[in-house]
Amino acid sequence: MFSNYLIGLREGLEASLVVCILIAYLVKTDRRDALRPIWIGIGVAIALALGFGCALEFGSQELTFEAQEALGGSLSILAVGLVTWMVFWMRRTARHLKSELHDKLDAALHMGTGALVATAFLAVGREGLETALFVWASVRAAGDGSTHPLAGAALGIATAIVLGWLFYRGALRINLARFFTWTGGMLVVVAAGVLAYGVHDLQEARWLGGLSDKAFDISDTVDPASWYGTLLKGVFNFQPDPTVLQVTVWLLYLIPTLTLFLAPVGFASGKGKVKGPDEQGTRPSKAPQA
Repeated sequence: MFSNYLIGLREGLEASLVVCILIAYLVKTDRRDALRPIWIGIGVAIALALGFGCALEFGSQELTFEAQEALGGSLSILAVGLVTWMVFWMRRTARHLKSELHDKLDAALHMGTGALVATAFLAVGREGLETALFVWASVRAAGDGSTHPLAGAALGIATAIVLGWLFYRGALRINLARFFTWTGGMLVVVAAGVLAYGVHDLQEARWLGGLSDKAFDISDTVDPASWYGTLLKGVFNFQPDPTVLQVTVWLLYLIPTLTLFLAPVGFASGKGKVKGPDEQGTRPSKAPQA
């Protein structure tokens, strides 16, 4: 549940920040007439993400066992690739996110309603599709049949919406550089587990060999049905009897990726702090109403 909460929080906050920056900019520039196309684009993006998640869940149930494992393994690896790109991209661009969005919105305002809808759709849709894919892969890896993973993702998204609203109102200052560094590092660990499970799926689908070559088996020591076994499975996708290939892939991904991600990127002290979208050095006396 925690890993999915983290996914929902991280991805949801990115989308929330994008939305509040776009809306605050339109309100501040007295372009409230452009708010409706923005909300339409956001609504279409959310609907697309939900539809994509449903298609993944219900579409895969009609497949044979080996086809399900092949699809699950392939999409898990794709999800890890997307999330890895996302955490590096967001850490690099967190300081410039607002100015980049403002530039895109200025261009869209000159092009008309369709461009505004497309801007909001693309800005939010990418986050939605990434969230749907990675949550699906993580829930499938958990494999316990409970609703806890989905509940965790929903709680994370709800928390992100509240934080985004507080950010918009100017009631919250978020050090985006620090936030995305910590959550990004934790997501890399989660992604390593999803990647290892994806490899296991491909082994069960007979796309990869070595299914019977176990790196170790501590099932007698760490009971998967115990509370700590469930916790390790839910957070890290821990498996007490992984294959040699799973452990190898896990190590080859986690160690270099986490090392590169945590390496200094030139953030000066205090420069990673991004104020609310309505702040320009001082706190406003009154927040704009969307």
